[in-house]
Amino acid sequence: MYSEPRFLLAGDKGLNMEFGNEINEKINQKIRATTAAISQKKIPGIKELIPTYRSLLIIYEPLEISLKDLISQLKEIQEGLDSLKLPEPIVSVIPVLYGGEMGPDLDFVARHNNLSPEEVIEIHTSADYLFYMLGFTPGFTYLGGMSEKIATPRLKTPRTKIPAGSVGIAGSQTGIYPIESPGGWQLIGRTPLKLYDPLRETPVLFQAGNYIRFKAVDKEEYERIGALVQENKYTPETYPLLTKEGKN
Repeated sequence: MYSEPRFLLAGDKGLNMEFGNEINEKINQKIRATTAAISQKKIPGIKELIPTYRSLLIIYEPLEISLKDLISQLKEIQEGLDSLKLPEPIVSVIPVLYGGEMGPDLDFVARHNNLSPEEVIEIHTSADYLFYMLGFTPGFTYLGGMSEKIATPRLKTPRTKIPAGSVGIAGSQTGIYPIESPGGWQLIGRTPLKLYDPLRETPVLFQAGNYIRFKAVDKEEYERIGALVQENKYTPETYPLLTKEGKN
C-alpha cells in the first residue's frame, strides 16, 4: 500500500486515486473509507465514485471544480481519514448447488488440484470472501480470499452463454455471474439468488466491502429457495463478520 495515494488523470473528466499495486484488505478498507468520506463531504462537481481493487475513480465536472482544487480537497480528506467510523462489515450466506448441470467444471477443478469434488466444495465453502468490487457485468462480484488449493486457470475457450447465478473460479479468484452472459470462468455451482435485478429498489444485492460465505445445498433446497426468490420472499442469512468464530 502506498504511503499516500497517487493521482492519475483518466480522460478530461476523470481522476484516479491509486492506493497500492496489489489486492489486499487494507487497501480495500482505505478505498471504502475514502469513498465514504468523499460522499459525506459532498464536494461540488463530483458526479460519480467508482471503487476498484486498488484505486478509486472519481468522475467530475471541470466547469464546476478545477483539477487543482479537487486534488487539494481529496488530500485534505485523506488527512482526517483515520477518524472516520465505517459500518462493521457483514457476511451474507449464499446457497449454492454444486456440480452436475449447475457446476459442469467442478470435476475438472478437482482433477487440476488433485482433490475430490467433495474436497473442492469443502474448501470453497470454508472461507469468508471479501467483496472487493463490482465489474464486468452489473452486479458481478469480484471476491478475495479464495484458497490457492482450488485455484484453476480460466477456460481456454470462453462460453458464449453462462446462466445467471453461476459460481465460478478463474485463477485465484471466485465470483458469481449475476446475469446471463459470456464468460471464461470454471463453473462449479449455481445459486438461486438474484444478484442483480433492475426492477428491485436496490438493484445490486450485495455491497462492496462486505463479505460472502458460500453454503452447499441440495437440489430440493435449491428449488425451495429459488421459488421464494421468485416471489420476493427470500432474504439471505447475514451475520456480523466480527462474531464469526469468536473473533470478537
